[in-house]
Amino acid sequence: MRFDTAQLLKRFFFCERSLLVSMAAWIPAIAPLEIKTGLARFIWQSAENAHALRNRVFELRFPSRLLEEEGTDTALIELFGAVKDSPSVPAFLLSVGMILLPALRDCYQAYLEASDSIADGPTHRFLSLALSEKVEQIRVFEDWAESALSGNPELREGALAWTEAVGNRLSDVGGVGVAPSASAPAAGPLSGSKTYTIPSHPARDPRFWPCRFYWPDIIDPNYPYGEGMQLQLRSAISHLNEVWAIEAGGVIQSAFADVLPWEWIHDSARWTYDESRHCQMGYERLITWDLEPVEIPLGTYIYESAAGEDPIYLLGMLYFFETKNIRHKPARAQLFHTYGDTLSEHDMDFDWADETMHAGYGKHWLKELLVARGHGPAAYDQVRERCEKLVSDYVSTATTEEAAEIKKVAPGLMNKAARR
Repeated sequence: MRFDTAQLLKRFFFCERSLLVSMAAWIPAIAPLEIKTGLARFIWQSAENAHALRNRVFELRFPSRLLEEEGTDTALIELFGAVKDSPSVPAFLLSVGMILLPALRDCYQAYLEASDSIADGPTHRFLSLALSEKVEQIRVFEDWAESALSGNPELREGALAWTEAVGNRLSDVGGVGVAPSASAPAAGPLSGSKTYTIPSHPARDPRFWPCRFYWPDIIDPNYPYGEGMQLQLRSAISHLNEVWAIEAGGVIQSAFADVLPWEWIHDSARWTYDESRHCQMGYERLITWDLEPVEIPLGTYIYESAAGEDPIYLLGMLYFFETKNIRHKPARAQLFHTYGDTLSEHDMDFDWADETMHAGYGKHWLKELLVARGHGPAAYDQVRERCEKLVSDYVSTATTEEAAEIKKVAPGLMNKAARR
């Protein structure tokens, strides 16, 4: 019946919500670029599924618009959040890919087989899509976990023990399933857990040229942004280096998940996913120009500018610094058109659409967060000023050696790209 159905879908919603928040927190700690961008996509998929589940619960419980807390599913939901405290990257990837995602896959499959495809047709539509996404996510997570373990064999035993602990706890609390909740009591932290802390330094893919400042004009204001090939390359490098925005998006999504309403998680999941698409756009253009990853600078400076600070400043960085150049993007897209560079034009056009939407996210949620903290309108400008100062202070730490290195790398990239 509809109330029983609503109870099950509510359980699925909280499982998805808890897991995607945990996954978001791990983005900065994982080095390979394809995992950062892949996690962002999977988080967005889970947020879309959770959003559909939430709305369906409201429909089934009409006229009630309340979605009470986890209730008898508390222990289960706590477990999906517990992977945030995984002891290592391989442990996190293995436990999610081998235990939690398969649990969701299996319960979605069971639900679709047991429920009425006519009476509950709206659920069947979105849950069928979610099931196919979970199948892909499991396959990809397994590949990621194996790659992480092969690169860190000393972590294998601990990762396997952690994954076994997650599996045992899932069994103890009765699994996800489609049966009534076992009402298991909360059991506390898992053995081997390591309390999560926001990374001060984001992990970087070792295939790329490591640096803090990825282009000379960041350090030297007299270095020209450029035209023609230099503008094309600078744009692609900037897009690739929006990896910091993926990381910031994951951190703030997790940090404010229990402070702001569900809509924040839904919006920030899309925001983070969009930034991952921009990052991939830049990477694909650079590879098209026959540039090797080892030649391409991948920096850290904006993320590290806010290291150790209140996460509100990472939100501020995303809002203020990612949207300050929106007005330039249509003009740059037109320039790329005149150069005959349809790929850069295409990417910049879509980037402009995304960033315009992000400006709305940032303005709304920064104000909502400040209100939740009891601050008045003046605090908005204070956050902006603080963000600008944090970046300025960090850039001032650039050494003469760093400036010389990036000023050597940039012309080399331009020359190679121009020949291509």
